[in-house]
Amino acid sequence: MFEAIKRWMSAEPPGPDWAGVAAWAKEHRHGFKRAKDNEGFVIDGAFGDSPWRLEWGPSQRSYITTQELRIRMELHLPSDLQMLLLSRPLMEMLEGETFERYTESTQTQIDLSTPEEMRWLAMFPKSTLTLPKGVRTHFGTVASNPKAAIAWVDTVVAAQLELAAQSWLRDAPPFLLMTLRGRLYLRLQLDPPEPSAVAGAVALFDVAAQSALRVAGMGHEGAAEWPSSGASTAWQTQLEDPGEPGR
Repeated sequence: MFEAIKRWMSAEPPGPDWAGVAAWAKEHRHGFKRAKDNEGFVIDGAFGDSPWRLEWGPSQRSYITTQELRIRMELHLPSDLQMLLLSRPLMEMLEGETFERYTESTQTQIDLSTPEEMRWLAMFPKSTLTLPKGVRTHFGTVASNPKAAIAWVDTVVAAQLELAAQSWLRDAPPFLLMTLRGRLYLRLQLDPPEPSAVAGAVALFDVAAQSALRVAGMGHEGAAEWPSSGASTAWQTQLEDPGEPGR
């Protein structure tokens, strides 16, 4: 009896409560596991047979000042399909930093250690997106081919962006989507990791991936490999219902 009590008293305290996120992952048959020292968590999922990985934990970018949510997926896109969509405040902040770093300093060449998102803002032209006015003010894009970026943000992606701008991106946290080295990436400042925001980010990532495949000329075969994002979107809407119980 004494030994059992001693083991109970010496046991490590429970980690952060991410039960809502874990429940969402289980509902959608995604793998969920805590990172080392409870610094974050990892979710492994798939759209059909195409796997993706979501990580939430310490930031890997200086412009994200709290915890960061990251999603990445291998799409085998052409290497020259380089597109970046980001929240407007982040775009303006990075443009200012880039200008100061490469125009007002002694540097004459772009430092390759600088994140791609900053280099692309200096290298690539902006695209004018066909978005509702209320959404257009929230996001901006640059790309090696502006027409490709315009095609990428189709009506389905635009609808998800509009939903995001009204919910989990309402306060305009640092956020971006980008295609790089054949992959699709999402970065988002998110603290705490509300389940509705995680679900919304995955739903947007889903349609952005399918649209990127279409733009690359692989959409007919690639997008058909996974089901639509209706389940994720429906779950997000359910969470946002004020009648639903809290986490």
